[in-house]
Amino acid sequence: MKSTLTQEQIQSYRENGFLLVEDFLNQEELAFWRKAVMNAVEQRNGRKFAFGEAKVGEDDGINKDSDYYGKVFDQMLNLWQTNEDVKKIMADERIGKMVADLTGWEGTRIWHDQALIKRPWANPTSWHLDTPFWSFSDRRALSIWVALNDATLENGCLYFIPGSHKTTTFENPGIGKNMDAIFDTYPMFLKSESVPVPMKAGSCSFHNGLTIHGAGANMTNGFRRAMTCAYMPDGAVFNGIKNILTDEQVSKLEIGQLLNDDAQNPLIYKA
Repeated sequence: MKSTLTQEQIQSYRENGFLLVEDFLNQEELAFWRKAVMNAVEQRNGRKFAFGEAKVGEDDGINKDSDYYGKVFDQMLNLWQTNEDVKKIMADERIGKMVADLTGWEGTRIWHDQALIKRPWANPTSWHLDTPFWSFSDRRALSIWVALNDATLENGCLYFIPGSHKTTTFENPGIGKNMDAIFDTYPMFLKSESVPVPMKAGSCSFHNGLTIHGAGANMTNGFRRAMTCAYMPDGAVFNGIKNILTDEQVSKLEIGQLLNDDAQNPLIYKA
């Protein structure tokens, strides 16, 4: 695993809000990730969450236009909770340290992982933010996005608006059909240049959860598979948003309470 970041990479990430790391995994590691993730997806039998019966493609009450959004990608969350091989991948201290180096925090906790699979001819992923969906509010929070297949301009690679993370807020415009809807909330970026980030299988990107990003449609008859994980700092507190938490978990939380349950948000790195 190419887990050592240079100061130039860290500075680029902090300036632009995203970073491409080419050849993050070697071929043996990539094969292990692919097998682990696809086995975990198969074990879920369409269930989106580790706990609960919601299925891929169903209305989850979060995204606008769920009938359209269900054909953007298949999304299964917290595979680490139901598959030991994925747990081994997600709990890798080396990734936790990379995240800490990029953000400047001392401890890295998993918020949630998710497999994102664009099927053949899938719809585009509209411009959006990540952090406003989550149950904590921290401007440094970020995600890793690991390509399990080549992510290309044709099959739906990621696009970013550089530097947008410095201005966006925790206001949540949601994700709908219209690619330009986010600019109703953030009109200052309407004429910004977007940057595509195609990557080979085994490469990865990191992006700040407040960086405006999206992905193109899959214009091919093949799959575009990715494994991602969102991270939060050790010490993050509940902001009142349910997101992936169960009703039972939310009922036991008060706003401002630490999100430090290792069964839900494991600590994978501490400086």
